[in-house]
Amino acid sequence: MDTFNYMRAFRRIVELGSLAKAAEDLDMSSAGLSKQLRALEAHLGAVLIQRTTRKMSLTDTGAAYYAECCRLLDELDALEKSVKRESRLVSGRLRVNAPVSFALSVLSPLLARFLRQYPELRLDLAMEDRLVDAVGQGFDVSIRLRAQLDDSSLIARRLASLTQVLCAAPSYLDSRGRPDSVDALRGHDLLSYTLAESPGAVADEDAGQQADPFAGPALAQVNNSLMLRDLLEAGLGIGALPSFLAAPAIACGRLARVLPQLPAAPRHVYAVYPTSRHLQPKVKAFVDFMVEHLPAAMRGDC
Repeated sequence: MDTFNYMRAFRRIVELGSLAKAAEDLDMSSAGLSKQLRALEAHLGAVLIQRTTRKMSLTDTGAAYYAECCRLLDELDALEKSVKRESRLVSGRLRVNAPVSFALSVLSPLLARFLRQYPELRLDLAMEDRLVDAVGQGFDVSIRLRAQLDDSSLIARRLASLTQVLCAAPSYLDSRGRPDSVDALRGHDLLSYTLAESPGAVADEDAGQQADPFAGPALAQVNNSLMLRDLLEAGLGIGALPSFLAAPAIACGRLARVLPQLPAAPRHVYAVYPTSRHLQPKVKAFVDFMVEHLPAAMRGDC
């Protein structure tokens, strides 16, 4: 038995003082409503309404039950309204995971704008370059920079694209010369990013395969792109940076492109989050905001 609906029906009968009027108000037949009332009384083991051909009246038990019905149903309605209101409100704590370099270089100004737009929201940002278990560690959204994502039970939405840019400091190129081919890179000091999907592969079209000078011994290997950028700007060698870091450094003359004619496979910025029939407003607001604003924030890419 649907107790709450039966209670609502009983309440309308009492409020309207007529079973026929209550049936019309509830858009059901009088016979159907009368059957519900009898079923409710049988369930409770008590007579709630005395009925004659001319009138109906509450029993003492019915009056007490009516008062409690009103209290409980009003509280239930208030609870439902509160939950629905909260479900539309962008509030609470939003836990986001993102790569360190990307968060510091690109996300920082966007997150400030996002939080000003949603003042009821509290952000918990964890910066980590290694891939994390978003669900296991309780993140609402994880930002990932990958050429492609592994099969997963997570929902993924592409936010923007970027490329890997081969570059070096002008001082290094002046002293060691500019390589004019992939093979020529092997005679240079190379710096690599250890957490990349591949060490620093560049396409060698002449050889018809991936030639990867970065797969061998490097002068330095680091697991943070900001550190890699600083080492490159210091003139220690040649390395591949994500375009959101390379572009500003090249524009300011601190770095110069190496082998710019080589095709570079694009990488993408994804927001991944757990599957849900009802996407939380805070997650939807964050992802929609990034879809709208992130491409412009990265427009200076090489």
